[in-house]
Amino acid sequence: MDLSMNPFSSGTRLRDMIRAIRASKTAAEERAVVRRECAAIRAAISENDQDYRHRNMAKLMFIHMLGYPTHFGQMECLKLIAAAGFPEKRIGYLGLTLLLDERQEVLMLVTNSLKQDLNHSNQFIVGLALCALGNICSAEMARDLAPEVERLLQTRDPNTKKKAALCSIRIVRKVPDLAENFMGSAASLLKEKHHGVLLSAVQLCTELCKASIEALEYLRKHCVEGLVRILRDVSNSSYAPEYDIAGITDPFLHIQVLRLMRTLGQGDADCSEYVNDILAQVATKTESNKNAGNAILYECVETIMGIEATSGLRVLAINILGRFLSNRDNNIRYVALNMLMKAMSVDTQAVQRHRSTILECVKDADVSIRKRALELVYLLVNDTNVKPLTKELVDYLEVSDEDFKEDLTAKICSIVEKFSQDKLWYLDQMFKVLSLSGNFVKDDVWHALIVLISNASELQGYSVRSLYKALQACGAQESLVRVAVWCIGEYGEMLVNNISMLDVEEPITVTESDAVDAVELALKRYSVDVTTRAMCLVALLKLSSRFPPTSERIQEIVVQNKGSTVLELQQRSIEFNSIIQRHQSIKSSLLERMPVLDEASYLVKRATSSQATVSLNKSAPAATPGGSLKLPNGVAKPPPAPLADLLDLSSDDTLATTSAPTAAPNNFLHDLLGIDLTDSSSTGGAPSASTDILMDLLSIGSPPVQNGPPTTSTVISPGQAVTKHASATPQVFDLLDGLAPSTPLPGLLLSLDYLVAFLIMRKLTITLLACSPDEQTAYPPITAFQSATLKITFNFKKQPGKPQETTMHASFTNLTSATLTDFMFQAAVPKFIQLRLDPASSSTLPASGKGSVTQSLSVTNNQHGQKPIAMRIRISYKVNGEDKLEQGQISNFPAGL
Repeated sequence: MDLSMNPFSSGTRLRDMIRAIRASKTAAEERAVVRRECAAIRAAISENDQDYRHRNMAKLMFIHMLGYPTHFGQMECLKLIAAAGFPEKRIGYLGLTLLLDERQEVLMLVTNSLKQDLNHSNQFIVGLALCALGNICSAEMARDLAPEVERLLQTRDPNTKKKAALCSIRIVRKVPDLAENFMGSAASLLKEKHHGVLLSAVQLCTELCKASIEALEYLRKHCVEGLVRILRDVSNSSYAPEYDIAGITDPFLHIQVLRLMRTLGQGDADCSEYVNDILAQVATKTESNKNAGNAILYECVETIMGIEATSGLRVLAINILGRFLSNRDNNIRYVALNMLMKAMSVDTQAVQRHRSTILECVKDADVSIRKRALELVYLLVNDTNVKPLTKELVDYLEVSDEDFKEDLTAKICSIVEKFSQDKLWYLDQMFKVLSLSGNFVKDDVWHALIVLISNASELQGYSVRSLYKALQACGAQESLVRVAVWCIGEYGEMLVNNISMLDVEEPITVTESDAVDAVELALKRYSVDVTTRAMCLVALLKLSSRFPPTSERIQEIVVQNKGSTVLELQQRSIEFNSIIQRHQSIKSSLLERMPVLDEASYLVKRATSSQATVSLNKSAPAATPGGSLKLPNGVAKPPPAPLADLLDLSSDDTLATTSAPTAAPNNFLHDLLGIDLTDSSSTGGAPSASTDILMDLLSIGSPPVQNGPPTTSTVISPGQAVTKHASATPQVFDLLDGLAPSTPLPGLLLSLDYLVAFLIMRKLTITLLACSPDEQTAYPPITAFQSATLKITFNFKKQPGKPQETTMHASFTNLTSATLTDFMFQAAVPKFIQLRLDPASSSTLPASGKGSVTQSLSVTNNQHGQKPIAMRIRISYKVNGEDKLEQGQISNFPAGL
């Protein structure tokens, strides 16, 4: 046949086909070449062409590597494997490993051929079978051929032993139960001299340790001495060209032996003690000026840290990592930082000795090294070194890249809050961070700073003066502007009059007009940010009371926002203008300085929120009842009763109320407004929490339905009629227009949070009802909810010895004459409570109380004894096909739940 006439016949050489494929100019041409070649191969297969079978298989493998389907040639692999000659078997086994995998059913047909070849007298054919088995062995093949492979581990030929050991690794991975069959053979292979056999044997031993505890114990008894001998011989051996890499003899064998030592020595003191000397020898004699030597040293350090090594050996290992940090190679420095982070749990003091080198890595040009070094520095900080480390980080913050400032700022803030024992130092560091990277400071950080300033009366003057100077120098930092504007609004007179000067301060000259200028500039600069502008308007309103001569100018600034497209700012502007113009007599008391914010309560809530963010499935650990709480800045306070937080009114924690009746000063709304909200009259229902009233006034979510028998509480607009039941005598207050200008209202306060300011400034009429609590007994049943339609009763049961767990049985009664269908009860609780709802007994609620639906609730209070149970509920049902929805809040749970 003339091959030049038919270039795509089965006799075409492999190189000719490759040349034709590479000559294709388009993908379509390539597909055409492959399609014609595959057609020729199919024709040869159908004709059972034995002369060119191996050549066709080579072509199919190349076509397979290009991504084209070649499944039609799988049986040809089996035919080549069954052939007698070595060249055919070589192509057959190569095709087997490429075209098939362990999931192919065709593979079952090759097991018998593999078994025959494993027992072949030709070592090269045996090697082919071992290589194929090590690549595609399935669990069934492993069980069938394991005895042959185990026998081959005892042969004399080193290459066969090496391949048999590698094949054994695959078998043990597929069938861990076979590990015990290879333990003795693996241990005996460690006595070989051939490095290839040793390397394979060490890897087999490592795999056996992972697969079986029995194998691990056996190798600890029989292999440790051999490993020490191998490592000593390799370390002390003279130059061997076949194993030498950059002057190091066989670093691959070094590393594998060290890894196996780590596996054997982990948790075993005797084994660890036996290998201590050889590890010290490797750590001291290995050269560190070559990459191969550094690889061995790193593995040696990891082994030392992973076993029960002596303290001196660990110090030696950490010193090696310290030398790595001075290396110019970024990869070596990065792995050293990673290893030092692990070493922090083993020997912190030894890592501290390299603190200066680690700090230099924070300033590295490589972003990965910077981030890893920053995490390590954070772990290094303690009470004794917090100040110098923080100073270094703050100094670097000034020159760091913008993309790194966010991480660096977060770590500095966390360090300062966690380790600060001095309030003045805390304030200084936070002011520096706000000045340098205020745009990257998170909201909870500057909230906590404001809470601290509110509590540190002796430092309020220093704070406002420091923030004013920082604002003049760095007015582009958003968080700095917010904190500074708040302080100027609250403590403006301290800024102007230099009140509460510290010895370290120098007096500054600031006029009333200067203070107003600073706030006005912030208002204009942050024309997009609603929160900052809202805080500026509140600060200006307060300055109008503190600095009466500036009232007209402030009024002009405030009025400029009357036309704002943002409704919140527009409304504030109109209402603040009304206060300045029409309510001069009450303005001074309305704009008094904020009360001291409860620092302990805020930090407890913040910590609980942070824990919930880290893991939604893990509840925050309960603090010891009655124990003191360690807070930053040197403040130690007992855990307080849960109060609504001025900075986060929408938090779940605002649901919690004290189980025992609280005195009037502890009433949150009473503290906020400074007015008496109590009423001597009572109703048969459960007492309504003060936070319910506040949530209703702020219109956050849907207004909760009051517990107990229905009463009417109406919020009206001016000019509308008020209708209410006569079950209680309400007290009605019009916060602005309802008060004559001559009527003073002492104690009326303006909150930092713009929601609370919004509450005080809105022209609302509020009807507030206060009911005296019913007398409580030990876990009595309660009427949890009652409306014109439904009544819900709760019964309680506790398991002995588990005070935090409560089982509640809810009973639902229909008070109407219509049957309720598709009945569904839902409940929500704060983050410190875990709730599980069992299915209801029925989804249909009979009319007129002729039957009830029951449902069980399992509640776990993770802060039992500190916070009472609180719950919001929602009930949905259908009446005559029409969907209905009721919701409310239960806050009258018995004490002690």
